[in-house]
Amino acid sequence: MTTARPIAARATLRLAAAMALAVAILSLSAMVLQYRLVESRLMSAQQDLLAADLNGLAALYDQRRIIALRQAIDYRATAATGEEMLLLLDRNGATLAGTRPEWPANLAPAGEGFTSENPTTFTEGGTRWLAVARTLPGGFPLLVARSLQPVDDTLAALRRGMFALLGALLVAGALVGWLAARSVMTRINRINTLADRVAEGQLDARLPGIRTADEFGLLETHVHAMLDRIENLNRATHRLSDTIAHELRTPLNRMLQKLSRIEGQDDLTADLKSEMRQAIRMFDSLLDISRAEADAGTGGGLVPVDLSAVATEVWDLYDPLAEDKGLLTKAQITPDLHILGDRNLIAQVLSNLLDNAIKYCAPGDRLTLDLAPDADRILMRVADTGPGLPDDLKPEAFDRFTRAERDRSTPGHGLGLALVRAIAARHGARLTLPPTTRGFTLEIRWPRLQQSD
Repeated sequence: MTTARPIAARATLRLAAAMALAVAILSLSAMVLQYRLVESRLMSAQQDLLAADLNGLAALYDQRRIIALRQAIDYRATAATGEEMLLLLDRNGATLAGTRPEWPANLAPAGEGFTSENPTTFTEGGTRWLAVARTLPGGFPLLVARSLQPVDDTLAALRRGMFALLGALLVAGALVGWLAARSVMTRINRINTLADRVAEGQLDARLPGIRTADEFGLLETHVHAMLDRIENLNRATHRLSDTIAHELRTPLNRMLQKLSRIEGQDDLTADLKSEMRQAIRMFDSLLDISRAEADAGTGGGLVPVDLSAVATEVWDLYDPLAEDKGLLTKAQITPDLHILGDRNLIAQVLSNLLDNAIKYCAPGDRLTLDLAPDADRILMRVADTGPGLPDDLKPEAFDRFTRAERDRSTPGHGLGLALVRAIAARHGARLTLPPTTRGFTLEIRWPRLQQSD
């Protein structure tokens, strides 16, 4: 039965998340590249303005030297907008002209003349500046700087836009991915539901509705074709086995009747009768299995049954036999547990399990029967400490005629567990073989009957 799985276990959601993340990473990479280009262009523009300032001052210096520079800087200081910094000092470090009274700390003149190569940046009053500090002929320090605040403001606005866009992309990607994953998971769950029904024995189960003309529709078509083929093969196999079992029972019964007329060979006739009865019981078991498998999933003929009462009655029947063989027995049966079922088939299940346990266990082994509520089901556990099943036989434990080589000398045909599985499927019960360190344990979870108050 399909159960809810954590989000981390859903491949479609993981794929959608990976695609959304990939789109976000690609978008972020593109935005980072754009950010770097914008930053480079803005810095280049500031460098061009700085070079233009230096070229203008160089032209004035060529005309009248320091006097022209001092006058030009005084004039520009009166109309300063705060986006430029100009400062001219004398040989002794005193300010001759400028937009500020003193030279910035930790900034020393580098180079001579009015060249704009290799500008430097420094921070003053929380504002970054792009500056060129030079020493003019005669030892006059000159500082020309442009404020980078407009660049920083523009880049900050760009970063905010990038983060907002990235968040929108993540939300949109997650939404689109979730919608796509939901659509895919809905289609997959249809097929999983069908697989669950088939696993419970409903080989005639099919997906309802019209199949779409896409990959999922094609998959559903292939699944239906496969199930049709399996159902036909299964039906043919069961028909053949039923026919053989039914047709051979009659001549065997006739032989038994004829053997009863033979006189003088009592031992031989007794052996022959025993072999024939075993063969007849085998054929009866095969027919019982086929009938149970044919009715699996239909729900027809099932009535409310007190499972606790049936388990108690069967246990009371087999408990003395187990004690006579020297087994240590114990039963824990919760009363008043009801299911929808066939009383005779349920008793047959328990009889097969207990009979097998008694048959294969040795004196001193333990045999237990537990019956208790388990969520919306009822857990029946039959366990013993006998030889158990060989590991190589566990995958095919419920197949017909499955027997270990060591048990060939013990009477039986290997149909007991196959009949148990068929009857369990008839009731919609689940069979499990939990791991054990010793012996054999079988758990059956019966659908619990919800009784109204």
